[in-house]
This record gives sequence, structure tokens and C-alpha cells, in this order.
Amino acid sequence: MLAYTLNRLLTLIPTLLAASVLIFLFVHLIPGDPASILLGDAATPEDVAELTRALGLDAPLWRQYLLWLGNVLRGDLGTSVFFREPVLAVIGDGAETSLLLAGMTMFWIVLFGVPVGIAAAMRHGSWVDQLASGGAMLFASVPTFWLGLYLILIFAVGLGWFPSSGFPSLTDEGGVLNLRYLVLPSLTLAAPNAALIIRLIRASMLDVAREDHVRTARAKGLHPTRVAIRHIFRNALIAVTAAFGFTFAALVSEAVVTETVFSLPGIGRLVVQSILRRDYPVIQGVILIVVVFYMIVNLLVDLAYARLDPRVSLK
Repeated sequence: MLAYTLNRLLTLIPTLLAASVLIFLFVHLIPGDPASILLGDAATPEDVAELTRALGLDAPLWRQYLLWLGNVLRGDLGTSVFFREPVLAVIGDGAETSLLLAGMTMFWIVLFGVPVGIAAAMRHGSWVDQLASGGAMLFASVPTFWLGLYLILIFAVGLGWFPSSGFPSLTDEGGVLNLRYLVLPSLTLAAPNAALIIRLIRASMLDVAREDHVRTARAKGLHPTRVAIRHIFRNALIAVTAAFGFTFAALVSEAVVTETVFSLPGIGRLVVQSILRRDYPVIQGVILIVVVFYMIVNLLVDLAYARLDPRVSLK
């Protein structure tokens, strides 16, 4: 497995190089001029041209790319055009919120999605299955902004149990108690994703339950719970592992609507704001980090396959 891991890490190099070219070109194809946006409508052409030269945006694209790539290889993602701070510092400010939000969301998904999916599969065709499947379809179709607004209305405004917006850092006053700011947004994100996990677990377990080794285990007189957990759920989990991995990766980078509804300073909201400001270094830095994050998740999913299923050979 170590040789496989090292080989996969080496194959990431050309992939990342190709991704960096695409990221740089796509970002610079966005209409608009950062200098014009920063200076405003009252700026003169001379002022815009001067700021463009100061930002290095007047150089040919290939030269800008090589300069950016060289800095990236040294661990420098550049300086934000808007914030005038290192890109890594700007991303770091939003990374805490996004990672904690994704982690808490995955907690709710596992807490509710896994047992409900197992119950639906084991009680196939019963009212439990119908209720779980119907509820999953309902939450999968509800818009996240609508659900988020209603959670704010009920639990923040009505009952006053949780804050309605914002998120102080865990290093600020309140410490771990500041996680209460993420309860409502994490539940908002968990609802549609838990619905997906419920349906995946249910479908996977029903497929595995028809296999010969399950019928053999039942014929031996093993307890139904042991058959369900050890022989059905464990094998069904192989098909769900990728969904868990990429759901977590997506939650880190794609929770734009939820972060906007709850005014959270996360990565997704930072990307949208940076696009509007034409803050090229931040956009490039965030996308590059997200690409690396997805690659790492993909590698971990492959390793998890081998751990869950001994038949999988990693060579």
C-alpha cells in the first residue's frame, strides 16, 4: 500500500501542473479589470494604467503564469489585490469556518443518514421504509436557502436557541461554545446530503442482501442484527465510501448559498466575492487548494476501499 500511495502522489504532479494552467487561463478570461474595479468609476485611464502596471497585469499571460507558478512552488500564492494581504492568510481566515462547517455537517449526516438508511433497508417495503424514502426525497428537493431561512425563523428568532448569523473564531471569546453558530447552517447543509446517503445506503444494502454470502450467513442461523451489520452494511459501505469522501470535499468549497444566508466567512463566499472584485490571486489560490484537496480525498477513498474490501488490490 505504501508503494501505491507514493506512486499516486507522483502522478499528482503532472495533474496539478495541467490544473494550474487551466486555473490561470480560466481566471484571466473573466471579463473585467481588477484595476478599474479597485479605483472605481471616477478613475482616469492614466490611473487605471498605472495600477495595472503596479499589479503586474500588463505583462504577457505566459510571463504572468510562470511568475505565479514559481511563487506557488515556493509556497507563495501571491498577494490579494483587494485585501492587500498574502493569499494564504486570506484563505486561512475562511478555511477555519468552512472546515468546521463541513465537519459538523458530516457529523449530522452520519448521525441521521446512516441509521435511517440501515433501517429503511432492513424494513424494506414497510412503513419505516416508505417514511424514510419519502423524507429523503423531500429534504433532497428542498432548496437550502429556504430551509436555512426557516431554521433561522424558528430556532434563532422564535426560540432563541442558536445565533442567526456570523461565526467568531474558536480562538475568540467563547472558545468551543462558538460552535453553536454553526449548528443551524450545518443542519441546513446536512439535510440534502443526508438524504443522498440514506438512499445510497438503502440501495446498496438491498443489493448486497441478495448475494450468496448473505443467504449463507442467514442459513447458518446468525442473528439478523449481526448479518445486517457485519455482512450487509460493511459490504454496502464500500459503495458509499466515495459519496462520503466527495461530500465532505464539496462541503468545504461549495457551501456558497448557506454561507451567504448565515453570513459565514467561509471559502465559498470568499470565492464569489473575489470573482466580483476580480481578485485574481485569491481566486487562483482557492481553486488550486480545492483541487489539491479533492485529489487527496480521492486518494484516501481509494485507500479506504482496500481497507474495507480485502479483494481490492492496490498496485
